[in-house]
Order: sequence, then C-alpha cells, then structure tokens
Amino acid sequence: MTFSVPGLAVARGIAIGRAVLVGASRVEVAHYFIEAHQIESEIDRVRRGRNAVVDELQRLQEEMPQDAPHELAALLDVHLMLLQDEMLTSGVKHWITERLYNAEWALTTQLEVIGRQFDEMEDDYLRERKADLEQVVDRILRHMKGMAHPVAPSPGSPRRKTQQDLLLDDTVDVPLVLVAHDLSPADMLLFKKSVFAGFVTDVGGKTSHTAIVARSMDIPAVVGARAASQLVRQDDWVIIDGDAGVMIVDPSPIILAEYGFRQRQIELERQRLARLRHTPAITIDGQKVDLLANIEMPDDAPAAVAAGAVGVGLFRTEFLFMGRMDNLPDEEEQYLAYRQVVESMQGLPVTIRTIDIGADKPLDKVHRGDILNPALGLRAIRWSLADPAMFRAQLRALMRAAAHGQVNILFPMLAHPSEIAQTLAQVHLARAELDARGTVHGPTRLGAMIEVPAAALMTRYFLQYFDFLSIGTNDLIQYTLAIDRADESVSHLYDPLHPAVLRLVADVISECTAQGKSVSVCGETAGDATMTRLLLGLGLRSFSMHPAQILAIKQEVLRADTRKLSVWAQNVLSGAEQASTATAG
Repeated sequence: MTFSVPGLAVARGIAIGRAVLVGASRVEVAHYFIEAHQIESEIDRVRRGRNAVVDELQRLQEEMPQDAPHELAALLDVHLMLLQDEMLTSGVKHWITERLYNAEWALTTQLEVIGRQFDEMEDDYLRERKADLEQVVDRILRHMKGMAHPVAPSPGSPRRKTQQDLLLDDTVDVPLVLVAHDLSPADMLLFKKSVFAGFVTDVGGKTSHTAIVARSMDIPAVVGARAASQLVRQDDWVIIDGDAGVMIVDPSPIILAEYGFRQRQIELERQRLARLRHTPAITIDGQKVDLLANIEMPDDAPAAVAAGAVGVGLFRTEFLFMGRMDNLPDEEEQYLAYRQVVESMQGLPVTIRTIDIGADKPLDKVHRGDILNPALGLRAIRWSLADPAMFRAQLRALMRAAAHGQVNILFPMLAHPSEIAQTLAQVHLARAELDARGTVHGPTRLGAMIEVPAAALMTRYFLQYFDFLSIGTNDLIQYTLAIDRADESVSHLYDPLHPAVLRLVADVISECTAQGKSVSVCGETAGDATMTRLLLGLGLRSFSMHPAQILAIKQEVLRADTRKLSVWAQNVLSGAEQASTATAG
C-alpha cells in the first residue's frame, strides 16, 4: 500500500529506487530472565532460527545461476560457516543455561563477545568478518520473530524481487536509495564513494552538515523524516521528492510514471543549464558577480573548476581532521592537502577556513554527548586558540601553500576583540616560525566569518583588521533566531528571510561596500536560487556554494537587473513588502 513520509527538503531532485537500510535493520531484542524449566525450549528456539537461516542460504546457493559473481558464492559460504561455528552455538547455550538469559538476549550477548575478538584481529580480512557475523545473527533473530520473509505471492502473480535477487541478476540495473536514522559528516564522505540515487534520514535539519554534504553529492535527499527507517523495509520501492521534502513508499504505477516524467524534465533542465558553464556571470545592467565554490576535500577542487567556479570561496578544513582525534594531521600532511587544492584551481583564488570543529561537526562522536550545548561551547576559533601549537601548525601549512597560488585564510566564529587580537598574534608567530627555519611561504589575505550577531554588529571594527569578510548564513540564522539548525523539531522556525537576519546581512554588505572591502556569502543561502535576486539587490557581488549549485545561480544572475532589484530589496528591508514574499520581487 502506498504511503508517504514527510520530512525536510535539503537536496533537490527526484530519486526512484530500492531502499537500502543502514543501521536500522537490527531487530529489537527483549531482555528478560527465564525459569530453569525453560532452558531447553529457549535453546531450541535459537536452534530452529539457525537451521532456518541455513536452509535459506543453501537454497540461495542451489538457485544461484552459473554466471553469478564468485564473491557472492564465497560470501554465502562464509555465512554458512559462521552459522555452524561452535563458539557461537556453545556461547549462546552458556548464557541461557548459566545466566538464564532469554534466547534473543543470549544470542546478542554472544555476538558482542565474538565481535570484540574480531576487533582485536590484526588481519584486515578477518577483522571485517565481524560484519558477516552481525548479518548472520540478524537473520537468526528475524526468523525467531517470524519476520524473515514477506508472505508468498499468490499463484500467477509476479514474485517481488529481493535484495538477493538483485545481487544475483546482473541484468537488472535498479537504483538504490539509502535510508538511515542519521548520518554523520564523516559517514557522508564515505558514501560519496558509493552509488546511491538519493537518501532519507530520520533526523537532521536543513542546514545540518548531513544536509550540506547531501547537496555536495548532488543527489535528492530528505532529512528529518522521523521514523522513516522503521517504516521502510529493506528493498521496498521508494521515491524521494527532494523538492517537496517527502518520501513515497511502495508507489503505484501511476505515481511511478508521474515521477519518472519529472525525473526526465529535471535532466533536460540540467542539460540546458550546462550550456551556461563558460558564460561570464554578469547581470543585465553589467554588474560582474563572482560565483565561487564550497569544497570539503582536496579531491573536490576539479569539480569546482569543471562547474565554472571562479575560485574557492570556502574550503572546510575540518573534514581533514574528523575521525582522527588521536592522530590529527600534522603540518606536512595539511600543507600537501592545501597545495593540492591551490594547484587544482589553476591560478584561481582559494579561500581556506581554519578548522571549524564543534556543534554538529565533532572530531570524535563518542565525546559529543559530554557537551551540554556544543553550539555554544569550545568550537571553531575558540577550539583553535585553546591549542596554539595545533593552530600554528595549520597556519604554517596554509602559508606554505600560498607559495603556489593565491590563498586567503578565513577565521570562523570570531566575536570578541580579544579573539581577533589573539588570532592575529598567532598568525604573526606562525610566519615568524617559517622565517626562522627558512621555509618558503607566500603572502595571504586574512578574512573573518560573520556568523554571530555580535560579529555582524561589529563589522566596522572587524574591517580594521581583516581584508575581507564572509557571511556564514547557516550559523548567523541559528544564533540570531536561537534555533538549533540540526533539530528538525524547530526547523520550521529557521528562516533566512526573517527581518532581523536580513537586516544583519544587509548592514554587513553595506559597510564592506562603503569601505571598499570584499564580502561574500558562503552559507547555504548563497546556493538557494530563490534568494539570489534579494542578495543581489542588497549589493552582494560574491556568492560561494557547492559546485552543483553554480549553474542555477548563474542563470538567476544573468536574468537580473540590479538597479531594479536594489529598490525592491530596500522595500523588503523597510517592511514595505512582507519578507515571506521577498522571493517574488
């Protein structure tokens, strides 16, 4: 039966495919103690579940076509061996007999015991077999709960293809859609290497880093879909409507046809936009606009050039650090990464932000729960200033990379005069250290992020010390409106058109223009085509976004007349028009 799951639209487009559940397929296990007379029946329940899985896998082996991949046959053999493993069966019997655990509790307890042994193995191949063991146990649990298979189709009706069928039939090319409870930024970077038509998560906000990286993958995505990972079954047909922010499960043929048509229309529009790649971004009235790229990793730079970006407006260096709490990249490793970006941009300017760790970008997710309010804690420039040696290592690497091209250094979340003074002092020390050891380095322009209201209100002061400013609208909206941008429960209050937000953005742009200093917007607002004309009307001439968004923004720029937009934008600010209708001007 067709049903829909609402969420938040974070990456536009339509995806149609089979659901692949990640981290949500584990069966819930009840934990309770049994009576002594129940021991044999509990052991028998596990035995029946194991035997059912053995029968299932052996049937798959028998039905496997001759041209099936060798790896698939080997995988089934491994699973069968794990099912027969004495350590698994004897361990389960131990927990049932000695501890009086119920069957499911005993099975998962023994899984944890064996899993720890796999973790300690030195051989990579053997260590990775832990995942196979988890899949085997999951199958047993499902059989024990009577949920291993859908009901058999009625005679004459087509059998629903399972995920195993898709693996066995290499003539079927079915797109896959990822469904998960949540995905961290580091997880998302791993999924860049995989092929998914789109994804859905239970949690997340429009400007959480999960959403940002989704847009960087340029695939349709919906976040904050609540219980999506519980409502969808493995291998269900699903549609992701990244424009409306909804997932449709088990769509009817009519709905599939409608969305298939929309997919083709979107592809035609992309092909049309591709023709603008080499067209300069100049408005109707002759205003030149810089369209820059946001990137997360050095390998993203070629895509920025291919999309027609005139430089990198934001290189988020924290992605080099994530997942490496005990082994942070040293100066040399960072230098090589920054140099790669500079050289890949072929002489175009590169703005590199110093590490912005904290809030929804923890270095180590294990420690995130220890912080009561990470968005207001030790993050961004505060984190860097708390570790001067680490900070200067990054600054030295940036300065060395500047010998290979134009590098701008951007500092995140500055708010206090004392932070500005400390930051600039570390810059001078880092350059002095390079001079002292005779290391080649180049000149750099220094800039500050405007991400908190305090910084926006101190624009004139900031411009005394920095060559340029960059408005990070994601955090600026969050801190101005007191909204956690990763919390879907308050996402409806996250509003880039809020009068207070628009006033802060407009004042920063106006002050920079008056002082002849450059200013850009590098938050998600810059890549939102519905905001382009308003920002142009407010005087913005530099936008930084993911490469996939550049052509859509360029189209808006080419159609714009900033003389007319300026008058309209001022009317929006003065309240002559409602901010909620600002995009209609």
